Amino acid sequence: MMAFMSAHMAFAAAWPVAATCTLLALASAASAGRPDLATWKDYQVGPAGFRPAKRLPGGDAYPLSDQANKGKWRRYAPLWDEFDGNRLDATKWWDINPEWKGRQPAAFMPGNVSVYDGKLHLTMKKEEPPAELKAQGYHTYTSAAVQSKTKVLYGYFEVRAKAMASAGSSAFWFYSNTPKEWTEIDVFEIGARAPGFERKDHITVHVFHTPTEKEHWQIGSAWITPWDPADDYHVYGLDWEKDQLSFYVDGVLVRRGPNTHWHQPLTLNLDTETMPDWFGLPRDQDLPSTYSIDYVRAWKH
Repeated sequence: MMAFMSAHMAFAAAWPVAATCTLLALASAASAGRPDLATWKDYQVGPAGFRPAKRLPGGDAYPLSDQANKGKWRRYAPLWDEFDGNRLDATKWWDINPEWKGRQPAAFMPGNVSVYDGKLHLTMKKEEPPAELKAQGYHTYTSAAVQSKTKVLYGYFEVRAKAMASAGSSAFWFYSNTPKEWTEIDVFEIGARAPGFERKDHITVHVFHTPTEKEHWQIGSAWITPWDPADDYHVYGLDWEKDQLSFYVDGVLVRRGPNTHWHQPLTLNLDTETMPDWFGLPRDQDLPSTYSIDYVRAWKH
């Protein structure tokens, strides 16, 4: 697939399909040399017995799931932000997605990105985007995206976030699209007021193309949260190793699988999107709605 000249078309075409996250998406993948689904495991099936990890005094220096720092983690400054100021740190972040204008009908707008009260806020509104975006098919809604200016390969990544209270998505994910390789890791996609999705934390990995893979495929499933993800802040983490991917919620391991294809430097992304073919469009009375991020933290071994 040509990138990035055709990237906007690729995103628009491929991602709505990719959003139907289910472990069945790779039911026949093993025969194509892709991961066997049996190698992926859900460690926390549903909310029963969920016990969040406790942060120890001084524990902000380490991932919530590894307060004793058994992983010998070291702070990775390019992707660490406490959002303590009153504006986005332009040395670390774009206030848009430079390669994609958003999932239609909503368009990413820098004006929907703000920093105040020690948090990053990404807002979705019911309003018409500028004329040049309307001419490209965007209409009715605007949304927000923040992308890292640094690409990263492997590490531990953690955000403390509260999903927005609408059917728009609140997401934390990694990707890069180059002519040679396009892969993606979705730490979470949440539609906290989408009917039937209110407490689903969708965790998905994608391969769009690599030198050996020519067709898009994915592995994904949803974990049912014990709480409304739009009611309060929770900690979501990814331990991205050379040999495996591990996903955490409030310091608890919820999913793990082998890292068979995710060996490409990726950007870190936080965004809100309309998902008309998945979550449906947000109700007027739920807008504007805001996805808030208390911090982004990153570590390397």
